[in-house]
Amino acid sequence: MHAVAALDQIEPKEEPPVRLSSLIKQEAFLIVALGTVLAGYLFEHSIVEGGRTIALVGAVAFIGVIILASTRVAHHAEILAHKVGDPYGTMILTLSAVAVEVLILAIMMGSTSSPTLVRDTIYSAVMLDINGILGLAALLGGLRHGEQPYNDDSSRTYSVMILTAMGISMVVPEFIPQDRWHYYSAYTIIAMIALYGVFLKMQVGPHSYFFSYTYPRAKTPGAAPRPEQDGEQESAKLSIAVILVGVLIIGFLAEFMSAFMNTGLEGTNAPPALMAVVVAAISAAPEILTAMRAALRNRMQSVVNIAMGASLSTVILTVPVMEGIALYTGQPFVMAMSPVQTVMVGITLIAAAINLNDGQTNAIEGMTHFVLFATFIMLTAIGL
Repeated sequence: MHAVAALDQIEPKEEPPVRLSSLIKQEAFLIVALGTVLAGYLFEHSIVEGGRTIALVGAVAFIGVIILASTRVAHHAEILAHKVGDPYGTMILTLSAVAVEVLILAIMMGSTSSPTLVRDTIYSAVMLDINGILGLAALLGGLRHGEQPYNDDSSRTYSVMILTAMGISMVVPEFIPQDRWHYYSAYTIIAMIALYGVFLKMQVGPHSYFFSYTYPRAKTPGAAPRPEQDGEQESAKLSIAVILVGVLIIGFLAEFMSAFMNTGLEGTNAPPALMAVVVAAISAAPEILTAMRAALRNRMQSVVNIAMGASLSTVILTVPVMEGIALYTGQPFVMAMSPVQTVMVGITLIAAAINLNDGQTNAIEGMTHFVLFATFIMLTAIGL
């Protein structure tokens, strides 16, 4: 017994140097991001005072670093997802992306005068997730595999939840008197929490089978445990730690990025919603890669869970946090969508309800959503 105990004490002492060097190589993006944070602290004032062009270049550079850091956060979220399986896995992926989005939004709210930033970001995220991610994945996957099966219970559940959440938080506010906004804002927080509580109980409880699909022909040696194939043996504790550290680093990067972007876009004819699109794209960037891989591997259920789940999480989790900040500061912001946004969301959800109602996707359905995404980009570019 004493010999075994001694052996157990010796072995861990021999492993850390190897694991540390391996960890440094794997987390090179986060190390670069940390170095960028230090550079931001040292040169922030110089970049801001250097003029519009230099500030804009700095903003683009920081956006790139934020995306790199986000990919590492998403990578470790994906490792956890593979360990726990669906539906918990997809929930981890979407929640990590939403955490990044909420953090960036909260920071940018303090440095921007745009009263529609939150609304435009949520709208952009829904367009990017449903029309961009789901549309492109269904298009590419359909061209490769033809019809791709999934559990249509999940798509119907996601669709009605997204419609309800966006209707309550982003359509009804148009009719709320200005002097009563705080009452409805408090109600919205309660409603979103109640909706998500019931949805979460259903997703991980007796109706968890809604969000999973069995692929009998996909169970080939080496097809399922992808992270282990790549030699990614990180423990769950390490993944959680990296996710927390990564989100913290992203928060610091977002603070500098926001300052540089405000300076770089000041006095330009840039679309008003450009910053919102940037925030939505940053949070969705890692999800895009995960969804494309799943579609090309003929695993459309993962794509539906990622795209629709991310849209729902963005609305149902971002709204209460931002509304809480508004109530705390006493400064309301515009949550009611514009007429164009309302029409685009309506068309998107109707198309999703029709396309995702039969348990199979194909290239035509993917193309319809991708055209809607292109329309969203065009409307944003012309300032609508």
